[in-house]
Amino acid sequence: MNCPFCEYFDTKVVDSRPTEEGQAIRRRRECGKCKKRFTTYEKIEEIPLIVIKKDGNREAYNRNKILNGIIRACEKRPVSMKAIESIVDDIEKNLHNTMEKEIKSTYIGELVINHLKDLDEVAYVRFASVYRQFKDINTFMEELRKMLNEK
Repeated sequence: MNCPFCEYFDTKVVDSRPTEEGQAIRRRRECGKCKKRFTTYEKIEEIPLIVIKKDGNREAYNRNKILNGIIRACEKRPVSMKAIESIVDDIEKNLHNTMEKEIKSTYIGELVINHLKDLDEVAYVRFASVYRQFKDINTFMEELRKMLNEK
């Protein structure tokens, strides 16, 4: 980090602390040449995610779409909001860890399904029936058979 006063290349950090919001770190630095102090802020660079829909359209990632889909699947089920938010947090972490800028909606859907399978079987079947677009009762029964065979 170059000194903003004299452009000297060597500065040292004399104090670091998180900001009030906790989203950045405030650092007090001192120039090794002119001894003047200045403040810098360090924060995580967020990569904006684009979701590629099944029809090929692209749209900005929206956490609320995943959250609302899971809430609908868990309606009238003994699943806490904390558990649902934990799933969404885990999915988001997974998406950011891929380091991809564009994510297919099918990948996101499979992440949701895998989490719901472990959380609540009824919510899993509800979500899968919409997500995988079950055409008839036979498709629905096939999914139930898969679940029973896994047990």
